[in-house]
Amino acid sequence: MDVLKKVPVREQEPLVRAHNFEEVCFGYNLEEAKAEASRCLTCKNPRCVEGCPVNVDIPGFIEKLKDGDAAAAYGVLSKYSALPAVCGRVCPQETQCEAKCIRGIKGEAVSIGKLERFAADTAREMGIKPEKNCTPTGKRVAVVGSGPSGLTCAGELAKAGVDETVFEALHEAGGVLVYGSPEFRLPKEKVVKPEVENVKSLGVKIETDVITGKSVTIDQLLDEEGFDAVFIGSGAGLPKFMNIPGEQANGVFSANEYLTRSNLMKAFREDYDTPIVAGKKVAVVGGGNVAMDAARTALRLGADVTIVYRRSEAELPARAEEVHHAKEEGIKFELLTNPTEILVDENGWVKGIRCIRMELGEPDASGRRSPVEVKGSEFDIDVDTVIMSLGTSPNPLIASTTDNLEVNRRGGIVINEETGMSSRPGVFAGGDAVTGAATVILAMGAGKKAAAGILDYLGIKKD
Repeated sequence: MDVLKKVPVREQEPLVRAHNFEEVCFGYNLEEAKAEASRCLTCKNPRCVEGCPVNVDIPGFIEKLKDGDAAAAYGVLSKYSALPAVCGRVCPQETQCEAKCIRGIKGEAVSIGKLERFAADTAREMGIKPEKNCTPTGKRVAVVGSGPSGLTCAGELAKAGVDETVFEALHEAGGVLVYGSPEFRLPKEKVVKPEVENVKSLGVKIETDVITGKSVTIDQLLDEEGFDAVFIGSGAGLPKFMNIPGEQANGVFSANEYLTRSNLMKAFREDYDTPIVAGKKVAVVGGGNVAMDAARTALRLGADVTIVYRRSEAELPARAEEVHHAKEEGIKFELLTNPTEILVDENGWVKGIRCIRMELGEPDASGRRSPVEVKGSEFDIDVDTVIMSLGTSPNPLIASTTDNLEVNRRGGIVINEETGMSSRPGVFAGGDAVTGAATVILAMGAGKKAAAGILDYLGIKKD
C-alpha cells in the first residue's frame, strides 16, 4: 500500500449513473476504511480539527477505525456532529479539514470525509443512536427550521437537558438536506431521515407544516407559547435572478424550485407522476454546487444539459468532485459566457438563450477576477428550459413579522458573532438566515455556536 495515496473510492460508472438517481459513490468497506485510517499520523497538534467548523475530534474517531471499531468511531463523532452521515457526503473537506491534513503536504490528505461516512453508515446499520446523559433543566427553546443549523442547535440543546421544539415550514423535516440536495448525492430514506430520527431520539420534537411568520410569530413563541429562547435557522430560500429580458417566460426556473419539485415530489422515482418541466435541452446558469446539482438532476430526467458560467473553470465555486462528476456524465460547460437575454416563442415558452463571451479582468472584492464582456461576441444556445442558479437570500418573512430584529441590506439577520444572539434578547440565529447561502457544515457550525450562546443566556452549564 502506498501511504502517500488515498484508498480509492468505488463509484458507479458515469454512463450508467447518468441515467439513474442511485448514489454515485459506494463508500468504503471495512477493509478499505481500515487501510485509509492507517494513513492518519495521529498528530499531537491536529490541524485538521482547526479546519472543521464543528471541531470534530478527527484523530480520535479515525484512531477507532484503525482497529475496525466503527461503533466507537461513531461514538466520538456523535459528540461533535448531529449529522455525520450527511457531512461525510456533502462537506467540502478538500478546503477544510483535509486541506489542513499533514499527510497532504507530501502526498494526498487522509480521506476524512469518506471515513466519517463509513463510521456513520455502519453505526446506522447496527442501530446505534447518539447518547443523551443529562438532567432536564425545565427550560424550553423553539427552533425555526429543521435544516442543518436548526437540527444541530436542537441536538446540542437537547444534550444539555433543554426541552426542544423545532418548527418546519414544509411537510418533511430536514430543510435543504431534503429539498435541496439531489437523491444521487444525498439519499433521503437511507441517510437524511435516519439522521433526523437520531436528533429526535435525543428528545427533540419536530412540528411540520408550521410557517413561522404566518402560522406563528416569534413574538407569540416568546410571549404566548412560553419558550425561553428562540433560534432562527430558516435558511436562505429566496432565489436570485438576473433581471434580463425574457426571464419571466415559461420554462425558466430557479434552481431552488427545480430541485424542490424533484425532491419533495419524487421526480426521481419512476412510479411518481411529478409536475415538472424537465426539458429536452437545458441551460443551467451558475457555477456553484447547486448549479451542479440542478444540471445533474436535469440530465437524469432526460435532458441534454449545458452549464453557462461567466468566469473560467479555475473560478468555479463548486466542489472539484462535483465538477468532475458532471463532466464524466456528459454535461457540457460554456465557460466565460454570460446570458444577456432569454429568447421566447410566440406562446411564451423558452426557445433559446442569448449569451456574450467574457474575459477576466481585475480581481473583484472577493478576490476573483472580474469578468468583462467581449464586444461583438454574442451567440445563441438552443434550449427549451433555463435554470437560474445564482444564489439565494434569506426570506424576509420572519424578520418582517417581529419587532426589534435587525437585518442587513441582504436580508440576513444581524447577530453577535460570539454568541449568535440577534438584536432582540432571547432570539438567536445562524446559518443561511444570517449569511445567505453557504455550506451545510458552516450552517452546522453556526447552530452549534448559537446553542452555546443560548445555554449561557439561560444560565445552563452543559454536562
